[in-house]
Amino acid sequence: MTETVKLKSPIDGSIYAERPVATDQAINAAIERAKAAQEKWAETPIVERGKYMLVMLEALVAMTDEIVPEIAWQMGRPVRYGGEFGGVKERTNYMVEIAEAALRPMPASNPKDGFRRYVKKDPLGVVMVIAPWNYPYLTAVNTIVPALMAGNAVILKHAAQTLLVGERFQQAFDRAGLPKGVFQNVVLNHAQTEKLLGSGKIDHVNFTGSVGGGRAIEKAAAGTFMTLGLELGGKDPAYVLPDAKMDHAVANLVDGAFYNSGQCCCGIERVYVHEKVYDEFVEGFIAETKNYVVGNPLDQATTMGPMAQARFADLIREQKAEALRKGAVAQINMKVANDKAGSPYLAPEVLTQVDHQMSVMREESFGPIVGIMKVRNDEEAIALMNDSPYGLTASIWTRDTEHAVAIGNRVETGTVFMNRCDYLDPALVWTGVKDTGKGAGLSAIGYDNLTRPKSFHLREAI
Repeated sequence: MTETVKLKSPIDGSIYAERPVATDQAINAAIERAKAAQEKWAETPIVERGKYMLVMLEALVAMTDEIVPEIAWQMGRPVRYGGEFGGVKERTNYMVEIAEAALRPMPASNPKDGFRRYVKKDPLGVVMVIAPWNYPYLTAVNTIVPALMAGNAVILKHAAQTLLVGERFQQAFDRAGLPKGVFQNVVLNHAQTEKLLGSGKIDHVNFTGSVGGGRAIEKAAAGTFMTLGLELGGKDPAYVLPDAKMDHAVANLVDGAFYNSGQCCCGIERVYVHEKVYDEFVEGFIAETKNYVVGNPLDQATTMGPMAQARFADLIREQKAEALRKGAVAQINMKVANDKAGSPYLAPEVLTQVDHQMSVMREESFGPIVGIMKVRNDEEAIALMNDSPYGLTASIWTRDTEHAVAIGNRVETGTVFMNRCDYLDPALVWTGVKDTGKGAGLSAIGYDNLTRPKSFHLREAI
């Protein structure tokens, strides 16, 4: 009997899509096609590669009317927010724009008469992208486009929860006329993925997902010497200072905490507020949160859909219950249909009177819950922000830029924001520290992670 991957929709629990898992023979054939195609692709001028990417982007955007409800059915994001193509356009266009400069050979800094010396950036070969479901297009494009621009071939294995996204990418590349084998979407189970990573046939893997998933990938790849890009868990903090523009901080932090039902890699999961403005901030945050409308994501009135899976919502329920047992206070207590154990529908929650003995303040939530904690000063805020095994982003809310920089220099994180949050700027490197992972994406540095340096030391005068 053929093994399949089933996509269970969070909207109503139905099987929205089902696809057969690739056979071992099909996987091997895909790798052989990729290797053969990559050799020719690496010889294609960077400008030509960029033209393919831009036509692919155009083809993908042309599918918007089909893709938007597909996303809702697959992982629950409300249709009112459209697709992810604003970010996809920005990141694709930028990485194409900077490719020639970022991939240009670097001459030695100390010229020597009679010698030509430089470092060339060669493609790694076959890059595997293991993409997550929460931002299924944005997270995938972060690696797919720069990997291809750098001259690599790409194998995409998308999350089972967003099974159709890989097919959309394949359709877009096919419509762009990309040479066969340069990009391939595959459907694999976990065992096949681990076997492929351990085969030595993959030169680089990029994975976005859980810490446990990242450890499994490192283990599977052990001994192959492939390079790894791992963006794993997060528990992103915010610190609100007394001079913050309060209405701006409230509106943006509520959105940063609850957009996409809180299922954001860099979403706000804990907020530290200076005691001088704590009451004002909490009052505004609660009022703003109560504006959410939880329901069917296919309804234009819905501003928060279900979480992607019921077990994710149950984790949030457990974190809330534990926090309440330890003295936290729930400020929203919104009643919505189907918000019960075993259901992916979940109301947003704001907790006060929280501390770091509660899992909601230290362990990843990845859902619509946030704790707000009063602090006396910068020292306390910094210590609390750093009291986490994760470090993806941290946001600081103040009108004093130099003060924000001074705080940011002491926070253990990959990105420091001031007066904004939950955003990727493709001109800045995307990376994390501690258990959030290793490697780097986007910006010119992202290209360094998708290429290998090759030195040329040429004596011309003999």
